Amino acid sequence: MSPKTSKTSKSSATSERDVRSGRVAGALTPARIAVLVLAVLALIFIFENTRATKIRLLIPEVTMPLWAALLATGIVGALCGAYFAYSRTRRR
Repeated sequence: MSPKTSKTSKSSATSERDVRSGRVAGALTPARIAVLVLAVLALIFIFENTRATKIRLLIPEVTMPLWAALLATGIVGALCGAYFAYSRTRRR
């Protein structure tokens, strides 16, 4: 094995490590951290509000735990946001 070959393989291994670490660092962007923090705060808010409440949707009135109504509303909002984000990227 020549010195030139070993130097190239070391350089190649280092760049592969840098790429891998770059992917990990790229996965934790400030926007993603903010979304995770907001999601955790929303879940804390939802599960802190456990009393029963009356909810009216058009005509029927339902009594259910407030946390279930808040969680359902959050899920519907997340699904709507995901749908619009998907449709926007698909049009491009």
